[in-house]
Amino acid sequence: MARTARSLHARKKRRKVLEQAKGYRGTKHTSYKRAKEQVWKSGVYAYEGRKQRKRDFRSLWIQRINAGAREHGLSYSQLIHGLKLAEIDLDRKILADLAVAEPEIFAAVVTQAKNALEGRPVERRVRVERSVRPEQPRPAVRREPAAEPSEEKTEAPAEVEATEAAERRADELEVDLTAVEGSGVEGRVLVEDVEEAAEEEGKVHATETAEQRAEELGVDLSTVEGTGQGGRITVADVEKAASGDDE
Repeated sequence: MARTARSLHARKKRRKVLEQAKGYRGTKHTSYKRAKEQVWKSGVYAYEGRKQRKRDFRSLWIQRINAGAREHGLSYSQLIHGLKLAEIDLDRKILADLAVAEPEIFAAVVTQAKNALEGRPVERRVRVERSVRPEQPRPAVRREPAAEPSEEKTEAPAEVEATEAAERRADELEVDLTAVEGSGVEGRVLVEDVEEAAEEEGKVHATETAEQRAEELGVDLSTVEGTGQGGRITVADVEKAASGDDE
């Protein structure tokens, strides 16, 4: 039987392995035997790393969802159970992004989960009321020319750098961003800074759903003590105060 020459394919196979091991130290990038062993081990390590990365992201998403749900008076497990009862199929990644970047949509989703838990009808189409600010997309200070020096303007910067969430929260609490001192990167105003300024001015610190519930029950939010994160008034606090008033 004639011998089959496969030197071309053998060299191609070795060249592929050595190309994958190009950055390794010692003889691991020159010796085919050692390079093959190290490339195989590297694949095993990469597989384990991807699995660990998935676990880390899952834990991060759960923490963000739990923090957003606590602001509306629900725990993480209650929220997930309510979403299953309401047949709202949203994975943890989407819920975590909504809790961080779209608090209005997240609040509407939590409301539907509460309706399912309490046996009330669930709306398939979620309605979101956004705080529209066409007249004031930015603080009024930005519209004024910076070239005109003024003694009154030397106390505050010409521009106010704030996050979008901080601007929305400032509109809800009617806080002037130009009077808020930012604690973020390069002096950027955060949501926490706006809420602290609102507390100093004696304004009510409550969630949007809690404010809506207070209007429905006729409860004065200034007399309600908040038990949420950072002393924020939740829906449960409003309902508890309403039941106390009725008694």
